[in-house]
Amino acid sequence: MSRRLISLLRRPLVAATAALTLISCAPQASNVAERRVVPTLQLPAMKTFGQTKAQGSVRPNAQIAADFLELSFKMESGRALPRLTRFEGPVTIGVRGSAPASLTGDLTRLVSRFRNEAGLDIRFAGAGETPNIVVQVLSRKELQRYVPQAACFVVPRVSSWAEFKADRRGQSVDWTTLERRERAAVFLPGDVSPQETRDCLHEEIAQALGPLNDLYRLPESVFNDDNFHTVLTGFDMLILKAYYDPALANGMSREQVAARLPAILARLNPAGNRPVGRLESETPREWTEQIERAVGPRTSPRARSAAAKRAVAIADANRWTDSRRAYSLYALGRLSLNSEPELALAAFLESSAIYRSRPETAIQAAHVAMQLAAYSLSAGRPDTAIDMVDESLPAVAAAENAALLSTLMLIKAEALDAKGQAARAAALRSDALGWARYGFGPDGEVRARLLEISTLNPGEPLTVRGPQG
Repeated sequence: MSRRLISLLRRPLVAATAALTLISCAPQASNVAERRVVPTLQLPAMKTFGQTKAQGSVRPNAQIAADFLELSFKMESGRALPRLTRFEGPVTIGVRGSAPASLTGDLTRLVSRFRNEAGLDIRFAGAGETPNIVVQVLSRKELQRYVPQAACFVVPRVSSWAEFKADRRGQSVDWTTLERRERAAVFLPGDVSPQETRDCLHEEIAQALGPLNDLYRLPESVFNDDNFHTVLTGFDMLILKAYYDPALANGMSREQVAARLPAILARLNPAGNRPVGRLESETPREWTEQIERAVGPRTSPRARSAAAKRAVAIADANRWTDSRRAYSLYALGRLSLNSEPELALAAFLESSAIYRSRPETAIQAAHVAMQLAAYSLSAGRPDTAIDMVDESLPAVAAAENAALLSTLMLIKAEALDAKGQAARAAALRSDALGWARYGFGPDGEVRARLLEISTLNPGEPLTVRGPQG
């Protein structure tokens, strides 16, 4: 599996037509007054997240059991996996290549979470020890030379980039042929933002250990190609804990696992022992194809917009009221900004209503709130923008999404400036830039982000001074 749908957050802000200034998927010329950034802007130190523990899943165990089976016995491509496979005994992990400075801390925290939350026997490999899971750090250019659409990916039975290149089309890297897991390699870029590297660590190592599938209907999981969640959630840790439960074993069929799951989940997740009204349906391939076409990089804007509209139509036909409908609307909103701004706003508002109605989709609601807060600021309603940001910040911090966190804080800083509260705006902006250094990476990217967000404020052009300026 690869993180093919790289977070849309990391793409530039634009000023959309008809004063609907929101986050778009392609750069455009600005048609509003800009707040120019001083070239010598001094950026604060990068902020990072500490050790955290995710909240438990809110899903009933009967639904989690169905999720587990679909995650564990099918691949993203739709191919069936004939048996359960996992590592036996202690699992060791090691890093090779030119790892960025942030990787060591992020990986140490992740391994600690695996041990404490999922109960896994996992540790760093010692000197001279060959790790079961190798994290190989490459340049993005080299990685995408062989797997063009991947941000990062994991393969079995290899421990190096050279091994993968030598047999990348062979049976040895085919997950469906495994009897058990003994070696795996995670390939990720080291020349991207610290957050993007960390996101790859979380998802790809989790898939090296456990499920290989992604499900769009999962609202509280990284095992979802919508990429709203960037670090492993309580649901994900529960899935991994069940995956390595002593009641399961290598080689078990789907039917054998299904027979044992109810007792496993009842023991591991007593809070989930409650009735479920109706199990969520599997997602039809047609909808997935339309969504992938809508958010994919190799389609014309017109075709992408048409695909998003078809995805919404499929959601309507299936009478979905869940996160899949909300995501269809979110995609439609983003793709309609420049061509149909009124449709974009309506789509965002409906998507927001669905996400905000469910406690497990708070981070998704925050992504939509970012769009609507940007619109409110550009429309001269700073108080509304501030309210939206304040409501969203706790969920974003809990999800450890520094890119989204910094963007929301910068929008609020602009709103405070619009209200004449320059001192509060400057303090908040400095805090936001510390998170932006983790979320967006290079200083030039951070400064560009600051400039782009400053164009949302319709007030008089101002010079943004650095925290030490």
